[in-house]
Amino acid sequence: MKIKLAESYGFCFGVKRAIKIAEENKNAATYGPLIHNSKEIARLDSDYKVGLVEDFTTFQLGDKAIVRTHGIVKDELKALKESGVDVVDATCPFVTKPQEIAQEMSEAGYSVVIFGDEKHPEIKGVKSYATHGAIVVTEVEDFEDLKLHERIALIAQTTRKVEDYMKIANYLIPRYKEVRIFNTICNATFENQDAARKLSKQADVMIIIGGKNSSNTKQLFNIAHENCSDSYHIEDENEIDMLWFKGKKLCGISAGASTPDWIIQNVVDSIQNGVN
Repeated sequence: MKIKLAESYGFCFGVKRAIKIAEENKNAATYGPLIHNSKEIARLDSDYKVGLVEDFTTFQLGDKAIVRTHGIVKDELKALKESGVDVVDATCPFVTKPQEIAQEMSEAGYSVVIFGDEKHPEIKGVKSYATHGAIVVTEVEDFEDLKLHERIALIAQTTRKVEDYMKIANYLIPRYKEVRIFNTICNATFENQDAARKLSKQADVMIIIGGKNSSNTKQLFNIAHENCSDSYHIEDENEIDMLWFKGKKLCGISAGASTPDWIIQNVVDSIQNGVN
């Protein structure tokens, strides 16, 4: 069986930047998981003594707090800075941008609509920057019974599928006098999704590697599964079932933006050793 990696996969710019920041700040702690990959978080703790704090109020004067890649709620960031904590901001610049847009558009009188997962830390952060509030939607049906201003500002979670985002945009455009659509889906998401789509049309089996709570990894899996019914989402090599590859000629592999190269290589090696 042949194994083929997608043309674009794995760590994005924002994650690479965040990992570098963490490695340069030993004996610190991240507020919330730095990225959506528990294995990489464990490596940072083991090798660089960068821990994980889930409650920002536990940071004390003089502590060093690293803000996770997905960003945090505006008021919490302000409180951390005012408490005397040494704040190191590892928020991805592609996440900072929708935060700025949410604040600017809300202050300008627009109804801010965010397409994404309301429970996701990125969206919690972006929503908090909308001075007069924001509405989070996942599908067109969410607009039923909603009262919006005649001017709409539409923002997307950075890891959403562009096709789904356009469905929301196309619904709003004919219904409101002004709809401003901001392309906040990051380039790495576009590239990884396109590469996964292309490879999954060729493969007999697809393996998508990434955290089970990673939004962009879930999107990659959904795209792969649309084209290849034998698609599997795993976090590491320990979840591989060699029966998946029985009778297969081509195994395609892609990975989410928070998946480090060493995990991807472990998966490739395990499959190669298992089928040979």
